[in-house]
Amino acid sequence: MVSGTTEGPSAATGQAPAAPQEHRLHETRPQERPPHDSPPFDPPVAATGCEPRPPVPGARAHSPADVRADAFRRAPMALAVLDRAGRVVEANDAFAALLGTGPGAGALSRVAAELLGRPGDETVRAVLEGRRAGLRRTRRVRDAEGRARWLLVAVEPPRADGPGGALLSVTDISARRELEARVRDLRMHDPVTRLPNRALFFERLASVAGPSGPEGAAEHGEHPEDRWPPEAGQARTGRIGVCYLDLDGFKAVNDTFGHRTGDLLLTAVAERLSRVAVAGARGGRTPLVARLGGDEFALLVPDSSGTEQLTALAAAALVALEEPFDADGERLSVSASVGVVERPASATTATELMQDADTTLYWAKADGGGRWTLFDPERNAHRMTRQVLAAELRPAIGRGEFVLDYQPLVDLADGTTSGVEALVRWRHPQFGTLPPSRFIGQAEEDGSVVQLGRWVLRTACAQARAWQVARPGRRAIFVSVNVAVRQVWDSDLVADVAAALEATGLPPELLQLELTESALMGSAGRPLRVLQALSAMGVRIAIDDFGTGYSNLSYLSRLPVSVLKLDGSFVRSFRDDVPPGAADEVVVEAMVSLAHRLGLTVTAECVETAQQARRLRGIGCDTGQGWLWSRPVGPERIAGLLRQQG
Repeated sequence: MVSGTTEGPSAATGQAPAAPQEHRLHETRPQERPPHDSPPFDPPVAATGCEPRPPVPGARAHSPADVRADAFRRAPMALAVLDRAGRVVEANDAFAALLGTGPGAGALSRVAAELLGRPGDETVRAVLEGRRAGLRRTRRVRDAEGRARWLLVAVEPPRADGPGGALLSVTDISARRELEARVRDLRMHDPVTRLPNRALFFERLASVAGPSGPEGAAEHGEHPEDRWPPEAGQARTGRIGVCYLDLDGFKAVNDTFGHRTGDLLLTAVAERLSRVAVAGARGGRTPLVARLGGDEFALLVPDSSGTEQLTALAAAALVALEEPFDADGERLSVSASVGVVERPASATTATELMQDADTTLYWAKADGGGRWTLFDPERNAHRMTRQVLAAELRPAIGRGEFVLDYQPLVDLADGTTSGVEALVRWRHPQFGTLPPSRFIGQAEEDGSVVQLGRWVLRTACAQARAWQVARPGRRAIFVSVNVAVRQVWDSDLVADVAAALEATGLPPELLQLELTESALMGSAGRPLRVLQALSAMGVRIAIDDFGTGYSNLSYLSRLPVSVLKLDGSFVRSFRDDVPPGAADEVVVEAMVSLAHRLGLTVTAECVETAQQARRLRGIGCDTGQGWLWSRPVGPERIAGLLRQQG
């Protein structure tokens, strides 16, 4: 039975390989060369560069044809001459010895036909008729004892300028292929654990993933016996699954006990995972366990039965690793995180599958480790959206895709609008209008918040100045702008503010900058100097979301702060079903009292009901902000609100 066939085109042709064939070699028998009046194969005598030797006295003279025929017969390489129909017209002794054919020309021709390929092969016919330069094929055969042997079959066309047929040569390359197999085994297996390595894992994964799946391997010249997974009694499900496992804290083992102990631990982990795979085999198919590198392992499940099988396998792997390991005299405990992906094989590629497995593994680690996590398409879509937004943030600023909405800040004493908070929005061409929560975090990570912050600052100042100019003789409202921590550290915020005020003509007292409590508490050095410089310019500083961070009240007396903005979580507790004097209300009242004694004003966020506003006013809160008065709106709506206010 043939278990592997490859073909190398002649250097002059480059034609595609032929399909695999199979045959068995016959019993080896001595062969007698049939007599011929003239040799069918008439190769030219190779030039040697030497003068012919003089004839030996008394010796019988031999013609050049006799010499060539004798050399052909005694050549150590298996040779045969074929006619245009592919029949053997002459073969040497080595041909019969190698292929085990009988003495008859019919037996010789049958073996030759099996070696050349399927009947009617146009490539073979072209060589036999002299229309093709030649071909080379590799055949895997089994001899009479059932042993696999590899043969290199080559055919050279007949000479165009002389008699004779095509020359067939056969070489036994079994030893070379066996050496190649041993080298491949070393190259495809991890030297520490002896598990399949990353290269073999992805080779096996590619053979079962994608539209063609395992059936597609034959189309690319792969022989059925080399396919993975091997045929089993269970019908194929057409699905595929991967458990991508990473040891938690393995680096600490290497750093503490050394790489020898770390390698012993990896070997022990590999053994336990292999036992898990054997126990999880279904339908005669055992999951492939591989070490992908470092402390990463993977279990590949072809023809999986569904997510339940994969999650059960992942859970079993985690249980198997719970028992401590003995490595080089050390008793070690490790846990692992596992990303699980399972889907139809035709609906994915090897690259896509492993990308999703890697993402899911990251989720498992981010959720605390020591667990498995199943791939979630919706969660992944959100991640992909975040990556798209991250890539488009900076260009979007230049394209003018950001706009500002404004939410009124209302004086609780008389209900008038004393200021507005500028809130940035991203009008994304694909995802629509996005709130700050969708992109500010990423902007802070990659630093684009500095560029965006400059735009917000200048735009808000220009709009506040426009409202001031439009209402001469009336009290001007201030604009409050949020400032990110990176703007304080990574840019010259003082220069940016000064430039914005100068460019727009807005008085400094009409600008308020909001920084979060966590950004301000503990301020020293550069942040403190920045705040002091801004305050000296006349700009007001507000602490946003006060009460949710460090709440280190001692800093309030040292920071140049003008306003405390109470976090909305305090205000939401001011409900109808909560009586006055409850704990949160007492805390808010204490903070308002403290702020007033320090000369600060207090703004309450997220005010949604008239009762909340009334109770906040009763405990002395100065300003309110929330949907009770208005949601964030465009600048034209604020202008209308100011006209109504007079």
